[in-house]
Amino acid sequence: MSTDASFETIMLVDDTPANLDLLGEMLRSRGYRVVAFPSGPLALAAANRHPPDLILLDIDMPEMNGFEVCERLKSAPSPAVRDVPVIFLSALTETADKLRAFGLGGVDYITKPFQFDEAAARVRTHLQLRAQQRALAAANERLRHLEETRDALVHMVVHDMRSPLTVVMSNLEWLEEVPHDPDVVQALADSSAACRGLAAMINSLLDVSRLEAAQLPVESVPTDVRSLALQVWHDVHARRDSRTVELALPESLDPVRCDPALVRRVLGNLLDNALKFTGERGLVRLHVVRPPEGAAVRFEVEDDGPGIPPALHARIFDKFFQVDARKQGVKRSTGLGLTFCKLAVEAQGGRIGVDSDTGRGSRFWFELPA
Repeated sequence: MSTDASFETIMLVDDTPANLDLLGEMLRSRGYRVVAFPSGPLALAAANRHPPDLILLDIDMPEMNGFEVCERLKSAPSPAVRDVPVIFLSALTETADKLRAFGLGGVDYITKPFQFDEAAARVRTHLQLRAQQRALAAANERLRHLEETRDALVHMVVHDMRSPLTVVMSNLEWLEEVPHDPDVVQALADSSAACRGLAAMINSLLDVSRLEAAQLPVESVPTDVRSLALQVWHDVHARRDSRTVELALPESLDPVRCDPALVRRVLGNLLDNALKFTGERGLVRLHVVRPPEGAAVRFEVEDDGPGIPPALHARIFDKFFQVDARKQGVKRSTGLGLTFCKLAVEAQGGRIGVDSDTGRGSRFWFELPA
């Protein structure tokens, strides 16, 4: 037996018994397990019961040709059957036949008569690719399971933090009503602010989890987005400090069907994010603009902060990306706020993005569908 010995199963499908015997013996001598069938229907039935690792398939067969066999394999209900690589082994040499074979999902095409060493090399290559694909799929499944476990643990811990945090906030509010010297008053105020920030983080994380699981109710009602944007701008304007927050609205805009509470939170998050990374006397703009075709409205939040490198744009809305950004020396916070924005916009059928470059500020935008 050759040192190529493996334990993969190869299925041969050919209506000529001599071809099955010859090729089968050659493959067995290389250590492969071989199952051979003289017709397409028999091969299909066997593949659906026990999917092989690779199929060598003749084209010119009576009753059902190789093209039909491959087409049925690739449309099988089971992914284990659909994913089996198919190598066509045929005397047909026309380019059109080869193109059709690849178009139906074949991974290779060997023309008869063939050199066995060449065919064996191609078989070995596609079996190795198949093994690597399976290993990658298994690794991805393990990662998915670990992420689900992590998310479930984080959700449980964060949910359980709510009750003790509520007690701390209540006690701080009570203490703030008791006369103290100025230093204690300031300390209590700082503690209360920190608790409110922590409560907001907890709510954001829980809401992100609910949006990911499609468990957060999303309304769709006619909304005056001009008035909504004006309300958000007033809220942000009160905490702008020395920065300028501009608002630009169209003179008129038809009502837009959306979830006003979610849109208000998205705008608030984007504006808070812009203020956080805009220096003293910096400028933040909120624009409501007439959208491109296919959308009902477009919101834009611009700042003149440090900007975001283009390499980070694709991941800027990822959950927990803030940690990775810090590792790369990026000082821009991207935590859960932007993740919530993305999920909330997409839950309403919209899309969101960012236009930015280092040193040129940022423009976050989102559109809601017509």
